[in-house]
Amino acid sequence: MKTLNKFYLVFFAVFFLSANLVADFIAISKGVKEIKLTINEETFIITRNQNTNNIITTLYNSTHRGIPQAMIIEKGVETIGELEFVQYMKQAQNNESILIIDSRTPGWYERLRIPGSLNIPFENFYNKEDAIEVLEDDFNVLVNDDKSLDFKNAATLIIYCNGYWCGQTPAMIKNAKYSLLNLKYPKEKIKYYRGGMQAWTSMGFTVHGDEK
Repeated sequence: MKTLNKFYLVFFAVFFLSANLVADFIAISKGVKEIKLTINEETFIITRNQNTNNIITTLYNSTHRGIPQAMIIEKGVETIGELEFVQYMKQAQNNESILIIDSRTPGWYERLRIPGSLNIPFENFYNKEDAIEVLEDDFNVLVNDDKSLDFKNAATLIIYCNGYWCGQTPAMIKNAKYSLLNLKYPKEKIKYYRGGMQAWTSMGFTVHGDEK
């Protein structure tokens, strides 16, 4: 019995000592509190809300919306999480061929968004002319004289919408009549951040917008 009591004393001593040695900030990753970035001529700091009493915004605190989207939207299209998303943001600073895309309608974008993102509403991909215009003007796709598309220098797209339940990014990537995949955009250049704003805000990451 005494041996057991000593064990618990040592266990709790080590536990509380370890707790006190933990970084005194809410981290993005081990030892990383914040990251300064400049994307699309916008300079900002990505961090997590340091208030331990912070709760998720009312925009994303209900459970009735939409339907769950597939984890794998299409074989060959990578689904990414928060750390991968942040890594792509870091790469986008020095690489214009990597674009952070918010696929939601402008109203959602103005209310709350991930800093540095470019708003390309999914609705553009229901009309062929609009879709081709986006590819040519924003995604660095070349339209040949015969109207065929040259994707050799196409941008890598990191795309998000409202979250697991939101169909806006899936529409842009796959489901719209003139979606990226229907127009033969290279699968390896499409990255789907399925968690979107729901996951981003639940982790307390930096956001911009009218309802910040």
